[in-house]
Amino acid sequence: MAIRRILIANRGEIAARIIRTCRAQGIEAVLVVSAADRDSEPAKQADRVVCVGPARSADSYLNAEAIVHAAVATRADAIHPGYGFLSERPILPRLCDTAGITFIGPTEAQMVAVGDKLQARAEAEAARVPVLPGGAANSAAEAEALARRIAMPLLIKAVGGGGGRGLKRVEQFDELPQLLDLAAAEAGAAFGDARVYLEHYVARGRHVEVQVLGDGNGRVIQLGERDCSVQRRYQKLIEETPSPGLSPALRESLQQAALRFAQRLVYRGAGTVEFIVDAERESFYFLEMNARIQVEHPVTEAVTGVDLIAEQIAIAEGAGLRLQQSEVRSRGCAIECRVNAEDYRDDFRPSPGRVREVVWPAAEGIRVDTHVAPGSSVPPFYDSLLGKVIAHGPDRATALARLRAAIAATYISGVASNLGFHSLVLDDAEFRAGGVDTSYVDRLVARPQRSGTHG
Repeated sequence: MAIRRILIANRGEIAARIIRTCRAQGIEAVLVVSAADRDSEPAKQADRVVCVGPARSADSYLNAEAIVHAAVATRADAIHPGYGFLSERPILPRLCDTAGITFIGPTEAQMVAVGDKLQARAEAEAARVPVLPGGAANSAAEAEALARRIAMPLLIKAVGGGGGRGLKRVEQFDELPQLLDLAAAEAGAAFGDARVYLEHYVARGRHVEVQVLGDGNGRVIQLGERDCSVQRRYQKLIEETPSPGLSPALRESLQQAALRFAQRLVYRGAGTVEFIVDAERESFYFLEMNARIQVEHPVTEAVTGVDLIAEQIAIAEGAGLRLQQSEVRSRGCAIECRVNAEDYRDDFRPSPGRVREVVWPAAEGIRVDTHVAPGSSVPPFYDSLLGKVIAHGPDRATALARLRAAIAATYISGVASNLGFHSLVLDDAEFRAGGVDTSYVDRLVARPQRSGTHG
């Protein structure tokens, strides 16, 4: 079935990104907006705009019934959920099936399988993918007994979701009861599911993920890995591919493990299998699978030349995989900085408001994905992402040099940004050497820093 009209159930830079591929393929783009986003740049770019509710996410972008109703009313053939919001909530593919609308993503059953983190662990074990020591914590007594078996430090994690919500690090046994209660309360508020589980915490691990595409009939390919270890409070800030410093054997093992996991699910669409990696010990462990497009997908597109949004659409149309594994070629290195409206000097405090001026870089090897222009509003209701600056080069040194120059050339006023933080990272010897672990940002911000030039 050819898809001629797509309803985009998202906002911000990912909405603009999906519109770009729709336009390139001659597909009509219908964008849902909240009242706060009526005048956004993506709303100006879309062929048609439908307001589905007031500013609050729960009343607009998280209202699955209203979004499917908008798709039916506009006679959209398909819904693309982007990332965040409803992108990993099984209710959306379920309602799409009922309404006869194509969902650009995995099946409801696949979404449930990876959305429940305990079930995902079980699927990983069945696929012969290593998992961290851990398990369910249905009571305080069960949690304490498990914690003593897997040893400190450990993480309490939400069964029903991710993104750092319901996630608590435990260093001492006497902290466990209180942190268990806090994690369960956060998980219940964020996901409507207060269940939590425990996993051993790898203190100097690296966060590496593998991009996969599946046709829904058992054929799966991988498009290389991305290193996402530069993160704060479990939120990614800089991503790159290939992951620096991995041995060829470890890289191959990660990619094959991701394929086994996706094949186990008979996965459909684009997805990312995430791992914690101990490169020194040549070991890795399954973390989770994100059953959607990722924020950091442009770095994979830069080195492979594959439009992942276009591949998502083709799979949803029933065209299957248009690439053989042997046709996937990775060329050079790509690195992405997430530019957020937040004051990195003030504990990364969000900075909503109106952008007065913005200058995005334009140079060889540079790509910018953004929804922000002079006069754009940055509402306080949503994620603070303003855009992404991606640098591609034939090697990591070239990509780094291009990215440093691009970040230095970027200018934003009216709201605070984390551009100065990115300059610090890109100038830092530890990052430039490659292979930092997930505690890197905490070490960096603890150091005395010189004043930056970015606001």
